[in-house]
Amino acid sequence: MALDPQATVTDADLELARRCLVRDSGWASVCGALFGGVVLAAWAIRAGAGPFAIGLLAAIPYVTQVLQLPATVLVDRLGRRKRLVVWLLAGARVVIFGLALVPLWPNNAATVPLLLLGKAAICALSAVAACALNSWMHQLLAGRALGSFFSNRLMAGTLLGCIFTLAAGFLVEHPPGGDPNTAYSLAFAVAALAGLASCAWLARCPEPEQRAAGPAVTLRAKLAAPFHDRAFRPLLVMLGAWNFTSNFAAPFLTLYLMQQLGYGIVTVTGLWVVNQVFNAATMVAWGRVSDRLSNKAILSVALPVFFVCTVALVFTRLGAPFGLQLALLATVHAAMGVVGGGIGLATGNLGIKCAPASQATSYLAAVGLVSSAAGGLAPLVAGAIGEWLQSSQLALVLRWISNTSTHELSVVRFEHYEFLFAIAGLMGLYVMHALSRVSEGEEVSERRVVQELLWEARQTVDQLSSLGSLLGSVFAFERLNERRAWFRRRPLSAAEASAGRGATDRAAG
Repeated sequence: MALDPQATVTDADLELARRCLVRDSGWASVCGALFGGVVLAAWAIRAGAGPFAIGLLAAIPYVTQVLQLPATVLVDRLGRRKRLVVWLLAGARVVIFGLALVPLWPNNAATVPLLLLGKAAICALSAVAACALNSWMHQLLAGRALGSFFSNRLMAGTLLGCIFTLAAGFLVEHPPGGDPNTAYSLAFAVAALAGLASCAWLARCPEPEQRAAGPAVTLRAKLAAPFHDRAFRPLLVMLGAWNFTSNFAAPFLTLYLMQQLGYGIVTVTGLWVVNQVFNAATMVAWGRVSDRLSNKAILSVALPVFFVCTVALVFTRLGAPFGLQLALLATVHAAMGVVGGGIGLATGNLGIKCAPASQATSYLAAVGLVSSAAGGLAPLVAGAIGEWLQSSQLALVLRWISNTSTHELSVVRFEHYEFLFAIAGLMGLYVMHALSRVSEGEEVSERRVVQELLWEARQTVDQLSSLGSLLGSVFAFERLNERRAWFRRRPLSAAEASAGRGATDRAAG
């Protein structure tokens, strides 16, 4: 398969690109599910990593995003973006293969540092590849309807990530041979294979020849251009505010559910699955609405719902005395899953849509830099606040005092992690203000977005009616109706007529 750019990209090439990118997303999601998130953190703890090492493991993906800055110069000078992406990502997946051997070794003082070093190498290679990939995708897909395509891509990735995360958890809980280290090693090895499959699909995707970036400029001027662009700067501010707010409390949700509310890992995993299922189920609808309307309009509807749900997590404890707390938590997770799909789709599309075609590499690198800096700083600040407020409590109490008794009712109560959810909800007000300053073109009302979503929901329900025709082709229900109608119209025999007259006489009597 050719890794060099081509002079022209036909409609057939674009259709091939769409198919390849959806499959790439699916395999990459399998890789991330088996080597990342909960699975990687669980093995690090088993290997003896302390709190600082776990925090550093989570911070590495954000810290390495700074490599996108010098990568912009590398991408512009080489002009072979696909070759760069495929080889760098393949190298990252080979490192995962190497780390798959680490769980099989006896734990020693070098195990955790080796894991951190391998993680840093993987993230560094991926960050440089992401810079080239962003420029490649911007030139290939800019100016075309992106909503439906990216929604299908995200939906495939979300579903596969959900399935394989659960599979990895089951594998670790029921390891082959009774050794969890073997299960971790197997999961990492399969992750590396899935990552290489992702590279193979990317290699089949066409790359147009890179456009000239204009007169040569210094690295400092190139990177400063997005921040000096008055039309693009409000988008950077909004994306930075959103990434800071969304990552402020989210990393502590699992700890809140398990430590503060006392739920087990099975329940917490189930709530996570509810979120992911609703996210995937509505992704296509969000994509179609994005194609017809605008990304800013989608965010105007989805962001307030997300922030309300963040604060609502605190109030789910009001259902505890009535046995409704878990149902309320599931409802909040489902709602966050629905709007989360729209937010992820719209924020990704905005960067591609608003970046100038001739400077896409540096502009999208600026988006990645701002998002990663804000997303990496948020959990550190939230963690410090959480430590400070660990033993604090804020309560709003209604007290009834009479001559004979005193009654108190706690209406609102915040303690420990609940402060973080409340603060994130308040910061959402600034995110909405920053969104109002972003210009995407024609303004669309929130009411129209809701109407379009309801229309998409109705279309989805109508499509389910095809299930009836499918069942009808397998089970001849109509034949039963015809047989029943014939049975009623047939001539009665003498015995049936006599029995019918006797029944009629008895009924009349």
